[in-house]
Amino acid sequence: MAYKRAIIKISGEALSGDKGFGLDEPTIKEVVAQIKKVREAGIDVGLVIGGGNFWRGKQHDSTMDRSAADHMGMLATIMNAIAMQDALEAAGISTRVQTALTITRIAEPYILRKALRHFEKGRVVIFAAGTGNPFFSTDTAASLRAAEIHADVLLLAKNIDGVYDSDPKKNPNAKKYDDITYKDVIAQGLQAMDTTAITLCMDNNIPIVAFGLKEKDSILRAAKGEKIGTLIHN
Repeated sequence: MAYKRAIIKISGEALSGDKGFGLDEPTIKEVVAQIKKVREAGIDVGLVIGGGNFWRGKQHDSTMDRSAADHMGMLATIMNAIAMQDALEAAGISTRVQTALTITRIAEPYILRKALRHFEKGRVVIFAAGTGNPFFSTDTAASLRAAEIHADVLLLAKNIDGVYDSDPKKNPNAKKYDDITYKDVIAQGLQAMDTTAITLCMDNNIPIVAFGLKEKDSILRAAKGEKIGTLIHN
């Protein structure tokens, strides 16, 4: 059964395709094509995009303050949000960017009631700049926005096709989970999302579907409730 409202979290690295940095136009076009189908299916879409294709906080050396590094990461997410908005609107999909940092010359500030009104009008809303606070990841921002807009699901589009018991890139015998509980993800220290994000979804009973962005029609299939990737739930 299809969900009625979904937050889709896309990593910045996923948007860089095989380049590992910047934006890959074919990848963005494929994401846009799928989001268009999701909207045509009557599902509300909120997007949260990471900034790792431009900047990752862990890149900073010991001389850079963590807050400064995280604020640079927030700006990277805004760059991705603007690029995605442009691509969506070029495909005829009405879109708004809302930012947790005030930057009104290019985007709206995040206001929950305005976001809900955009959904009523059939628009895609891109939530940028994380939570607006350092020390919180875009995963946590996605969980927070999912709770605030009463999303039915958090769709986690990643470079890996689900949640494994170890890194499948390093361990060819890594086991993929079809479904797993929030508590088991935390207890086993699995790298699906950060602990704060997982806990927030657990406390608000928001299921998470982690899947590979490169799989054919993966976003559409996940939004329609088809079996794909790994389901994280109570």
